[in-house]
Amino acid sequence: MNVLNLFSAMPGAVAQGLIWGITAIGIYITFKILDIADLTVDGTLCTGGAVCIMMMLSGQNILVSMLSATAAGMLAGLATGFLHTFMGIPPILSGILTQLGLYSVNLKIMGKANQAINVDKYDLLVSLRFIKDVPFYKNPIFVVSILLIIVVAILYWFFGTELGCALRATGCNGNMARAQGINTNTSKVLGLMISNGLVGLSGALLSQYQGFSDINMGRGAIVIGLAAIIIGEAIFSRIFHNFALKLIAVAIGSILYYMVLQIVIWLGVDTNMLKLLSAIVVAIFLALPYWKGKYFSKPNLKIGGDKNA
Repeated sequence: MNVLNLFSAMPGAVAQGLIWGITAIGIYITFKILDIADLTVDGTLCTGGAVCIMMMLSGQNILVSMLSATAAGMLAGLATGFLHTFMGIPPILSGILTQLGLYSVNLKIMGKANQAINVDKYDLLVSLRFIKDVPFYKNPIFVVSILLIIVVAILYWFFGTELGCALRATGCNGNMARAQGINTNTSKVLGLMISNGLVGLSGALLSQYQGFSDINMGRGAIVIGLAAIIIGEAIFSRIFHNFALKLIAVAIGSILYYMVLQIVIWLGVDTNMLKLLSAIVVAIFLALPYWKGKYFSKPNLKIGGDKNA
């Protein structure tokens, strides 16, 4: 095993981790702030990529294409929110239904299961070809880092507003939020729209980076996003208390996830097993708080109680 091959592959892993970091931030909004496990993202990532690629192939500029991809993601989040709040369907099932519907929608958008775009013919914002031997301002690591900082800044501002605080209150304690006059259904729909809008944006970047959009490109997105959140919290939870820093920690967790993934591939592990390994890691980390409370916490001792009890 050549160590140089590992180091040469790391910039690509970092760039991909940054792109997926935007997806992870979107999942953080629903999973951590709203306390909803939203499975819509597995379909929304492809929707964002499909809309972006097809609009660029039709002659639209990159900015319009990416904004359209973000808007398409928000519409998917709106559909999930509608199913949950208006139709009374549990949130996890609402996400599954929207994701299922998006499979057909994505096929209709692309016309087939896969659509490629040539970096030599179209002015892409990011591309795997730009990882090496280009000016720093064209490097995907630099471009996506700037975009990520802008996203975090906007989210930090928004969640400090009255509307953003209402959204956070809804996820923290829905009953108390309703008692304070907050429309929790509106907050849930808005949170799902913002989350899936970010995932759609990430899908637009990912499709440009890899040079194609594919009907299966979003499969397992929720697991990758959760892995990034868990890694970021495990490493930075004690030092990052500010909301913006927590979002950045999630993005760093995504980068570390893809770096570890690259090391695993370099070690010769069967790539068909990577999804299974990711699922196992996420399951273990999600179970840790439960195991800690059940098996490792000290039992509460009654002080001054009845001795005969």
